[in-house]
Amino acid sequence: MKTKVLLLFFAFAIASGAALAATRTVTLDVQNMTCAVCPITVKKALEHVSGVQQVRVDYASKTATVEFDDAAATADQLTEATKNAGYPSSVKEDKK
Repeated sequence: MKTKVLLLFFAFAIASGAALAATRTVTLDVQNMTCAVCPITVKKALEHVSGVQQVRVDYASKTATVEFDDAAATADQLTEATKNAGYPSSVKEDKK
């Protein structure tokens, strides 16, 4: 009986961990975007981060809005991806 209770407890703990993952949206201030091609490069870099679901890059405001699974990615990974592509960024707004 105790074994069944423990197994149910662990199964619930694992399932609830996945259930606690949520879609998170951050807006990044992106530097170095100087032409119409730059947003394409930024978008591709962000889309390669595991867990990213949607990316919108706005050249006029020099921002990128990213929706991602917070169990699979972090805002730090997003800013690192843009930096590695040549476009340093920082979190402007974070909606959890």
